[in-house]
Amino acid sequence: MTSLLHLDSSANRSDASVSRRLTTLFADTWRAVHGPAGYRYRDLAADPVPPLETAYCSLGRRVERNGLVPPAGVDTLIGSPAERREWALTRPLIDELLEADTVLVGAPLYNYSVSAALKTWIDRVGFPGAFTDPDTGDSLLRGTKVVVISSRGGAYGPGTPREGWDFQTPYLRAYFGDKGVEEEDVRFINVEMTMAGLVPELSRFRSFGASSLAAARAEVTAAASGG
Repeated sequence: MTSLLHLDSSANRSDASVSRRLTTLFADTWRAVHGPAGYRYRDLAADPVPPLETAYCSLGRRVERNGLVPPAGVDTLIGSPAERREWALTRPLIDELLEADTVLVGAPLYNYSVSAALKTWIDRVGFPGAFTDPDTGDSLLRGTKVVVISSRGGAYGPGTPREGWDFQTPYLRAYFGDKGVEEEDVRFINVEMTMAGLVPELSRFRSFGASSLAAARAEVTAAASGG
């Protein structure tokens, strides 16, 4: 069964959130093609992933000392109630990611990088050995596709004054690449100047913002349809 893990991370949970509108468009289009059975949704703002605790670090180090034990074997290494609690918070997130053929990430650009909600998910799901095949050493995420939909209040593309200030794209590309997702399987769909319709000083960029949103919507629809 084809499966989609849909993550939203915008702090703005209203319809005003551009990233949420675009991830919803992707998810709706995907379900129209594949059906609803393989769809899984997690709102990282409404249901935040808890920050890491000392017990998470202790358990992770013990796993590393034992040669990167796969998730199924971590229970045997748990040494305290606190570690058990941390693993109970972590294992479901790992399982969701492993079960997904496609991971859809709604990632508004906050302070030139990812939101705190998304970063906490990244920290927790990146448990040592979670995505390594214990028999071959290969990544279990090889073949997984990641689609990142990023909304930006300003413009960060080539030739703009803030070109190079987007630290989100290289960070997410490096993170998923390190976990074994192939470079060609990580896709970024960006919409820029989303604040042009709200901030008077940016009003001259409204046409650019509108065209960027229209282009992103078309790319989202094509990507969700399999294009």
